[in-house]
Amino acid sequence: MKQFIETLPKIELHLHIEGTLEPEMMLHLSQKNQIPIPYQNLEEIKRAYRFQNLQSFLDVYYAGASVLCEQEDFFDLTWAYMLQCKENHVIHSEIFFDPQTHIMRGIPISRVVGGITQALKKAKEELGISSVLIACILRHLTQEEGIKALEELIPYKKDIVAIGLDSSEIGNPPSKFRELFARAKEEGFLLVAHAGEEADYTYIQEALELGASRIDHGVQCDKSEELVEFLKIHRIPLTMCPLSNYALKVTPDLTKHNLLELLRKGLCVTINSDDPAYFGGYMNTNFEAVYEALHPTKEEMRQFSLNALEASFLSYEEKEELKRKFFEA
Repeated sequence: MKQFIETLPKIELHLHIEGTLEPEMMLHLSQKNQIPIPYQNLEEIKRAYRFQNLQSFLDVYYAGASVLCEQEDFFDLTWAYMLQCKENHVIHSEIFFDPQTHIMRGIPISRVVGGITQALKKAKEELGISSVLIACILRHLTQEEGIKALEELIPYKKDIVAIGLDSSEIGNPPSKFRELFARAKEEGFLLVAHAGEEADYTYIQEALELGASRIDHGVQCDKSEELVEFLKIHRIPLTMCPLSNYALKVTPDLTKHNLLELLRKGLCVTINSDDPAYFGGYMNTNFEAVYEALHPTKEEMRQFSLNALEASFLSYEEKEELKRKFFEA
């Protein structure tokens, strides 16, 4: 099964590029850019990568993101992730970034998008890996601040296909951003949203009402049979992240994770790595963890990948071109 997982083509739909910042790069960029971080060495950084909940992770995550300053930093970060994609047989990735995390530090959005897209172009040309970019709005900030960030993103519509919603979930429901989502839709962006990770299933319902075509996480959906049936009938993708859920105590034990049960009920469940530098592994490691905990069949493992292809923002023609690769593994 390990060999099968390694050779199985994968599509990643839930990946925060800032969450691929490995401790070594964090330390290097901190020193290069003379940005102080609350850690003196690699061991201290690695010790900080142990979390009790979403907020304790976000505290370290934002400290890490502060070392990203120059366009080449965003290029190096993204290129390192694309090399991981190659190693993990990820053939297409849909990548989140947090524009406000950088705008608030005075980093021009052109520098952020420029560095990321330069690396994505290189990955397409040299590694054969396709990708799209999704900008996530920080839900712990106000809707007004989110709309201001959206205004800055509009000139980059050719590079950014969708607007998402992430950061501290509890107390910040999707409905808080009703006007922002409506404006993003008017501008032609697709919509996705983190929902039902720590907060309850009503956040998923709200995200769908606002027009989200994919739910990022969605583990709380099984608290409502009606919602599960809706997700099944409408093939609403759930971009689930098993190692992330375990690291952040969303699930105390991967043997109790509901992603395989939901897959067997006919939902469009996918496996993703979320913030792999912080949560213990990229795509292969997540697939292996699911297998070791839940023992899905090879065909079920393949179905996770096929679901991700179906749920991707690729064109029909691009999906058909990639589909045949899934039956070579």
